[in-house]
Amino acid sequence: MAKIIGITGGIASGKSTVTNYLRQKGYQVIDADQVVHELQKPGGRLYQVLLSEFGTEILLADGQLDRKKLGALLFSRPNLLEKSSRLQNNIIREELALKREQLAATEELFFMDIPLLFEQEYEDWFDQVWLVDVSKDTQLERLMTRNNLSQEEAQRRIAAQLSLAEKRQRAEIVIDNNGALSATLKQVQAFLDKERR
Repeated sequence: MAKIIGITGGIASGKSTVTNYLRQKGYQVIDADQVVHELQKPGGRLYQVLLSEFGTEILLADGQLDRKKLGALLFSRPNLLEKSSRLQNNIIREELALKREQLAATEELFFMDIPLLFEQEYEDWFDQVWLVDVSKDTQLERLMTRNNLSQEEAQRRIAAQLSLAEKRQRAEIVIDNNGALSATLKQVQAFLDKERR
């Protein structure tokens, strides 16, 4: 039976750094954000849900979803964020479950990168949960730079998730991503070596 490890962390904590390394090492990683982006493409199940709920003002001229506009709208109005999450979560969960079943049939060990793993109650899907952890200051700085956000916008997005302190309490493995890339990857490799024993 396949061993499945969930990877999570706060927004801009460095989950991609860890999952890119795992892929380089030959492991399969299901990326929840990527699955969501596929479902949000024109014609996708989430695209239809969002369009019927928020109308054409969330679209770009070419009919694609304007993620920046949708994000700004949702994170500025918590009631809309909650409603949007409710509308999308079942569809996302179904799609992730399907992908998980497919990989469980062929892999001994694989990973699922789910940013809202604890918030959306995915813990029972996994044999183990790894948290990619950073300090609040590092997280804020990275998010502002990566997404070109003001400090206020970045803080609002961070506040929409469980705190990293809470996630630390619930994860079995914590990967400290505050230092150099090599230090982070060394930790990941050590955990992989332990899994293979």
